[in-house]
Amino acid sequence: MTESARSAKLDALLRSGQLSRRDLLRAAGSLGLLGFAASSGLHAQSGYRFVADPFALGVASGYPTPDGFTLWTRLAPAPLQADGGMPRDENVVVNWQVAEDANFGKLVAEGRVRAVGELAHSVHVDVVGLRPDRAYFYRFIAGDAVSRSGRSRTAPAPDASPRALKFAFSSCQHFEQGYFNGYAQLLQDSPDLMIFLGDYIYESSWGDELVRRHLGGETYTLDEYRVRHAQYKTDADLQNAHAALPWLLTWDDHEVDNDPSADTSEHLDPRFLLRRAAAYQAYYEHMPLPQRMRPRVDGSMPIHTRVDFGGLASFFVLDDRQYRSAMACADPYKGGGSTTLDPASCSELSAPGRTLLGAEQEAWLYQGLSQSKARWNVIAQQTQLSPMDSKGGAGRSQWTDGWDGYPASQRALIEALGRPGLSNPLVIGGDIHANVVANVQADPWGDARTVAAEICGTSMSSQGWPQSSYDAMLPDNPHVLMGRSDRRGYALVKLGGNAEVSLRSPQTVKTARSPVSTLAQFVVEDGVRGIRRA
Repeated sequence: MTESARSAKLDALLRSGQLSRRDLLRAAGSLGLLGFAASSGLHAQSGYRFVADPFALGVASGYPTPDGFTLWTRLAPAPLQADGGMPRDENVVVNWQVAEDANFGKLVAEGRVRAVGELAHSVHVDVVGLRPDRAYFYRFIAGDAVSRSGRSRTAPAPDASPRALKFAFSSCQHFEQGYFNGYAQLLQDSPDLMIFLGDYIYESSWGDELVRRHLGGETYTLDEYRVRHAQYKTDADLQNAHAALPWLLTWDDHEVDNDPSADTSEHLDPRFLLRRAAAYQAYYEHMPLPQRMRPRVDGSMPIHTRVDFGGLASFFVLDDRQYRSAMACADPYKGGGSTTLDPASCSELSAPGRTLLGAEQEAWLYQGLSQSKARWNVIAQQTQLSPMDSKGGAGRSQWTDGWDGYPASQRALIEALGRPGLSNPLVIGGDIHANVVANVQADPWGDARTVAAEICGTSMSSQGWPQSSYDAMLPDNPHVLMGRSDRRGYALVKLGGNAEVSLRSPQTVKTARSPVSTLAQFVVEDGVRGIRRA
């Protein structure tokens, strides 16, 4: 290989982020390219000047592995402009650093990437080469600007047996309907991991007693979704939560539109797939997602994944939106979307081939569950798995947007969770803006054999149905231990010998600060299928 070819190869690796500065210098020296660091433009952007803080949207990390995690930021000195205040045709070099200490005196990894206009000058770095089960600090440097520091953590080694893992989860944070004040107390609870289960943003405005307003109307274009994500990211409590610990994420419907299926919108918009592609790209641009989740050329975006924490826990993070069949017996007034109906009146519910997860994701999930050796197996997905009679009183009524609307997929997952070889299955969800704690049963009104525990957590800020609705439903759903739609917040779970669950809730989300209390506590005992009150 000629010197020019070697130089070009090193330069390509450097620009892709696959080569750190330390590795660059070592490789350049071994290849006799001692002048490469200068000629490659390593310091070419050192004089870049921003008109305002380019890290106004904060920093984040996610998806821990035993030797690393993913880092995120976005250069946006004017975050509420569609272009973030950055020239769309200009690429900017961003340096990243990972250290063992908060003062960055002990750097253990560093490198550089290019923030490109095509991805809104967002940065995704898949850090590798770190030690397992350790806390690290990270930051970004662009031109004359240095980001705030963040804190992340690697997962334990695959053969390790951690004694405990504490994680929090929530969903559904409508910017207008409430402040994200639960995150402040969540950080005081010191979880090792945060899991967000969908509706990170809302595409439209609705609700009562709004405390702040979206910029612009309903989102349809890439620029509009970028502004919406950026506005949510300006929330200080949300930024602090992202900077403090690693996250896992999945989406639900409102990251795109209300109640869509794979390729069908609520109102049968013929341009829906273009809208979805724009929403997916903006989502990627604003989340600490690994580079393997980058949107594909066909507009799809693979986000379902598995994250392991040694032998203690495996998290199966699902996507129940992107691959689902169209909803059965759709509301004729809207054309698509969900409805509530008597399942006996809709034969389409049981039509062959209907699926919530798609065949490929289902096969991946069931293979993973059959092979899992983890002590705790957590199914992190968007909504309530357990069957639910939502009518109250005589007859039965079920909601078609959730698992009840896809009974074949629902039964298949419940059967997979009930297999004897699977240790401690635990289902967590969101979407319904209520705390619903249940014993998962294939047929609560017939075969009432419990196969798993379920905690469907409430929303971070989005308003719920009146509590009277759940009070009317609970007598007809004996497998449900709790149904509370009147409070917002998050769930805190400590996995160890048992799983200890605390449902945490601010007194109100209508003020920027509010006392947080524990609504209820539950326990899942090791080796026992189901959940009980503590």
